[in-house]
Amino acid sequence: MSGDMIPPARSPLTPAFLDRSRTVAPPGWSRWLIPPAALSVHLAIGQAYAWSVFKPPLESSLGLSGTMSALPFQLGIVMLGLSAAFGGTLVERNGPRWAMFVSMTCFSSGFLISAFGVAIGQFWLVVLGYGFIGGIGLGIGYISPVSTLIKWFPDRPGMATGIAIMGFGGGALIASPWSAGMLGAFGTDTTGIAQTFLVHGVVYAVFMSVGVMLVRVPPEGWLPRGWTPSLAAAKPLVTTADVSARNAIRTPQFWCLWIVLCLNVTAGIGILEKAAPMIRDFFSDTDTPVAVGAAAGFVALLSLANMAGRFVWSSTSDLIGRKNIYRVYLGVGGLLYLTIALAGDSSKPLFIMCTIGILSFYGGGFATVPAYLKDLFGTYQVGAIHGRLLTAWSVAGVLGPLIINAIADAQAAAGRSGPALYTTSLYIMIALLVIGFAANELIRPVAEKFHERVPETPETPATR
Repeated sequence: MSGDMIPPARSPLTPAFLDRSRTVAPPGWSRWLIPPAALSVHLAIGQAYAWSVFKPPLESSLGLSGTMSALPFQLGIVMLGLSAAFGGTLVERNGPRWAMFVSMTCFSSGFLISAFGVAIGQFWLVVLGYGFIGGIGLGIGYISPVSTLIKWFPDRPGMATGIAIMGFGGGALIASPWSAGMLGAFGTDTTGIAQTFLVHGVVYAVFMSVGVMLVRVPPEGWLPRGWTPSLAAAKPLVTTADVSARNAIRTPQFWCLWIVLCLNVTAGIGILEKAAPMIRDFFSDTDTPVAVGAAAGFVALLSLANMAGRFVWSSTSDLIGRKNIYRVYLGVGGLLYLTIALAGDSSKPLFIMCTIGILSFYGGGFATVPAYLKDLFGTYQVGAIHGRLLTAWSVAGVLGPLIINAIADAQAAAGRSGPALYTTSLYIMIALLVIGFAANELIRPVAEKFHERVPETPETPATR
C-alpha cells in the first residue's frame, strides 16, 4: 500500500473541488507542474522568516521587549510543528489540495486578526492571529506538498523537495523588502502596522490559491520512465521497504533524526529571528554602525542564503547521500559559529559570510530531511512521518530565539554591548551542533521488524 491509497475521508461539507479523487493527474500530466504549485504556498508562508522586520515597530509602538516581540514568531513555529504532527495523517488522507486550502485560510486569517489586534492596541490578538492560527497554516502548508513531490520524483527526492522548500526559505526575500516598504509608506505606528498586516493577508490568499488549483497527485503505481526502485536501493541507508508512521516513531533512527533536525534548526533560527537587531548590535560600537535599511537588507540576504541552501545542498545530497550532507551542516556550521565568536566585531564581511553559511546549512537541513525520511522509511506515510518529525522544529522555534534573546537582554541589563551580547549564545550553539553531529553518526538502516508487509502494485505507464 502506498500513501496515495489511504481511503479518503471527505466530509459532506467539504467542497467538491477539494475531493482527493479530483486531484489525481490525468494521463500525460507533467510532473514539473507540481514544484510551482508547491512554491506558491511555500513562498507565502515563508514570510515567517521576515518577522524580525516587524519587531522594532511593534516594540516601539506597543512598548514591548525583544523577548515579547518574538512571541508571535515563536508560537507560530511551535504551532507549525504541532499542526504538522497532528495533521500529517489528514494531509495524507485528504490530499495536497485540501491541505493547501486549509493552509491558505489559516495563514491569511492570521494576518487579518493581527491587523485588528494592532489597530486596537491588543498584542495578544497578534499572538493569537499570527502565532496560533497563522502557525497552523504554516504547519499544514509546509507539509502539504512534500509527500506528493516525493511520489512524483522518487528518482530525485532531494532536488524535488529542495525546489519546494526553497520557497519557504526564500519567502522572506520577497516579504522583507516588501514589508519594509509598506511600513515606510503606511508608517510604523499601530495604524501603519495594521494596514501592512491587512495587505499581507489579502495578497497571500490570492497567491496561495494558485497552488490550490494547480496541484495533482500521481496515479497509483506511477513511476518515472526508465526508473525503478532497485536503482535507489543500491545507495547506503536507502530502503525500498515501507514503514508506517506509527512504527517510525518507535525506531531509534526517527529520534536520532529528530535530535539532528532540532539542533540544526536551533542553531540557525536564533540568528534568523533576531537578524536585523543582531547585526546592528554587533557593530554598534564600531566606526561603521549598521543602519536600519542595511539591517533589513541583511535579513533579505540571509533569506537568500536560506533559500539557495535548500536547493543546492538538498540536490547535492542526491549525489553524496543524506548522512554525509548532514555532516557538513553540523560540522562546518559549528566551525562558522566559532569563527564569529572569535572574530567579534573586527570584520563585518567575515560576520556576514559566516552567517550566510550558517543559514544555508539551516535551510539545507529542512530541504534534505524529507528525502532522508524517504531513504529510511520509504514513501508510505512519509508525509505523516515528516509531520511528526517537525515537532523538532517546534522545540527549536522556542529554544533558538529564547537562547539568543534572553541572553542578549541579560547582557544588556548588565551594561554590556556589541558582540558581548551574543558571545555566550554562540558557544551554546556550537555545543548543540556537536551533539547533533553525534546523533547523525548513530543513524543506521531501519530494522526489518518495522517494515510494512504489503503486496506489490503493478506499474502503470510512465508519464513525463
